[in-house]
Amino acid sequence: VGEVVLQAADMAAVLLFVAVNLACLFISADLARGQRSFSIDYKNNCFLKDGKPFQYISGSVHYSRIPQYYWKDRLMKMYMTGLNAVQVYVPWNFHETVQGVYNFTGDRDLERFLDLANQTGLLVILRPGPYICAEWEMGGLPAWLLQKPNIILRSADTDYLMAVSNWLAVLLPKIKPWLYINGGNIISVQVENEYGSYYACDYNYMRHLRALFRYFLGEDLVLFTTDGNTDKEMTCGTLEGLYATIDFGTGVNSEFYTGWLDHWGDQHAVVDVQKVSRVLGEMLTMGANVNMYMFEGGTNFGYWNGADHDTRFRSVVTSYDYDAPLSEAGDPTEKLLAIRDVIKQVVVMKLQPSRVVVLITFIHDVYQRYGSFINYVSLYEQVFQGLLERDTKLVMNVTGQQGDTVDVLVENMGRVNFGSKINDYKGLLSNLILGKDVLTDWKIYPLDIDGAIAGGWPHTEIQKSPPATQKEPSSTGPTFYMGTLQPNGLTWDTFLKLNEWTKGQVWINGVNLGRYWPARGPQQTLYIPGPLLSTTLPNNITVLELEGAPAHLRVLFMDRPQLSITAQHH
Repeated sequence: VGEVVLQAADMAAVLLFVAVNLACLFISADLARGQRSFSIDYKNNCFLKDGKPFQYISGSVHYSRIPQYYWKDRLMKMYMTGLNAVQVYVPWNFHETVQGVYNFTGDRDLERFLDLANQTGLLVILRPGPYICAEWEMGGLPAWLLQKPNIILRSADTDYLMAVSNWLAVLLPKIKPWLYINGGNIISVQVENEYGSYYACDYNYMRHLRALFRYFLGEDLVLFTTDGNTDKEMTCGTLEGLYATIDFGTGVNSEFYTGWLDHWGDQHAVVDVQKVSRVLGEMLTMGANVNMYMFEGGTNFGYWNGADHDTRFRSVVTSYDYDAPLSEAGDPTEKLLAIRDVIKQVVVMKLQPSRVVVLITFIHDVYQRYGSFINYVSLYEQVFQGLLERDTKLVMNVTGQQGDTVDVLVENMGRVNFGSKINDYKGLLSNLILGKDVLTDWKIYPLDIDGAIAGGWPHTEIQKSPPATQKEPSSTGPTFYMGTLQPNGLTWDTFLKLNEWTKGQVWINGVNLGRYWPARGPQQTLYIPGPLLSTTLPNNITVLELEGAPAHLRVLFMDRPQLSITAQHH
């Protein structure tokens, strides 16, 4: 894991202001007593909060990866561990999924998250991008930007700047009242994210962002950048007037990883508890300000996972557990207890683990409604021919006859979130060739599967007109399956395991839990937050199996996660 971190250390930037509080004894005499302020004392190499030397111990959590009914729980556990600050990204595409339509409600209620952090006693280091990386779909940039075919992302390209300006004109005024200097809890704000690692190196773009942030947030706020420690990265990623921070490796740096991410086909990443606590202790002893990435990782619900593309496309798994101090379900780990012992800044309070329902329940009434998924969407009688996989399998054999129709179902496995390939288009992007003939005149359309299932399909359809006979399920090809979990009076967290299922998506009561792919691994279970379950009504389960379902058509609810292939044998 150490080698991986060194090779990919600039994938998910976090702050660690290293050269701070090393010799900080100076108190600014220019600040009025009692005035709320947060600034950098360059002369004495420290932060000043209300005119006094200040050291923060922070952890990263992403509100977009945690259901809002658990935000307070996670923030409280961070505070109880000894942290005094939280670092958080704002994913642009999470709030403006459709151009010009902004959503700041429910799980997207950023101001509620800031308020809960404030109530808990946690300061906030905000990272609003507009690009965030974060192993998040397209690094937080909305996919609708790609409707401009020649757009140059993260540059002074006119179309891109207009979209960014419109977004920040909505976001930043919401943030301004929450600045510490305005009575809130945001002490600093990052501009862009590891821009020095991007090929464009467009100073006009960074100047434009600096101007927007200053216009909407004022001149007194600490703005910063984070970049790798090479000359090129520091040259292209920094800008006058923005506090520059760096990240490198696993030593004293601005990216202190408590764990690491997983791609499908990887081994589950684990970072040693003793190593994390030892390095943390060394940094705190130096007087450094520390942010731990991640403190809780959370979950890539739905289709929000990102992907990497170096030599080939590598999709990030649904779980963003990250081997972090708080587990994906918010349970304290041995790593958290070790970190708490290192910090020793607050009264030690006993942390209660999240309640997990112990269910060993097979779903017996899963059945097939429409036969093939392809039948449902196209109304043609189809024969499943096989599958292609990006960068891996590009050729397949098909059989048919003249006049046959070819349907291609394209699965979005996540847009690239880092590097030069973040302009990650989806669909039929090059010629599809049958024999020696290029197939043309395609009809291309998106499928709003989430919308249909959130609206009750297919369960409501079954209730209206139950199938006369139970069809034998097809062994291969995209197919919807449905079933119910009867209520048992409990709404505790649980984990869904799909033994012998191949690959697809799962919805519980209309909420997309994310992708399962147990054969590829390492992740074997999907996290189900307890409040998604009903205590009184049957819980609807919908499965879109893309390749081939098992004969038993059962799913299993478990009391703990299995994030590695080997775990299933224990």
